[in-house]
Amino acid sequence: VKVYTDRKTLVHALSDTKTAVKQLNTLVTVVLIIVTVIIWLLLLEIATTKLLLLLSSQLVVAAFMFGNTCKTIFEAIVFVFVMHPFDVGDRCVVDGVQEMNILTTVFLKLDNEKVCYPNSVLATKPISNYYRSPDMGDTIEFSIDFLTPAKTIGRLKEEIKKHLEANTLWRPNHLVVVKEIENVNKLKMALFCNHTMNFQDFREKNRRRTELVLELKRIFEELGIRYNLLPQHVNLNQVNQDRPDATYATTWS
Repeated sequence: VKVYTDRKTLVHALSDTKTAVKQLNTLVTVVLIIVTVIIWLLLLEIATTKLLLLLSSQLVVAAFMFGNTCKTIFEAIVFVFVMHPFDVGDRCVVDGVQEMNILTTVFLKLDNEKVCYPNSVLATKPISNYYRSPDMGDTIEFSIDFLTPAKTIGRLKEEIKKHLEANTLWRPNHLVVVKEIENVNKLKMALFCNHTMNFQDFREKNRRRTELVLELKRIFEELGIRYNLLPQHVNLNQVNQDRPDATYATTWS
């Protein structure tokens, strides 16, 4: 399945690259035709000084009117062919790339909604590319009871280490830390671990994370690690017990 997906992505990338090159070729061809016509007029002495002045004045007007458009096109060309921060099929933080053109890039969101961004805008923003990233890390946070013995926490770390070292889906290097003590009744902890993949295949990433969370649940149950709320003091005051319409005042603290 992964090979098929990679081949499909490669085909789309080559197709879109061909489309972008074709669009660039059209722009360059138009510019060359205009330059060729001007040179031809000069060589045949058809273009007089007055005509050249007229063309120059019109060129200045056109530059004033379309200068920003030309600047945008140039920046888009640099973005697509020089910077080239992603290919078709890459999963990015700004959602997966669906289609690349000279002036725009189409992204496909997780709900299959297509979003079109101008390349001139994308060129000014940071882009995280999952496909080109190395093996990526993940964080799982959890809380345990403040009264959990240090010995039990040590066994917890050993069990997590044993599981990660025996599982080929995870890198053996990891870190279990106590982040903080909250409300003097629980320890907020975190497990920092590394996948053997990047997050291009987001479903597989979520599946692996789910399995690890369930394994942590099993370890907690095996070691008897729990989290309990602090006991609450309740004061009950009984008033007018002998009266038919007796009422009871309750105070919670």
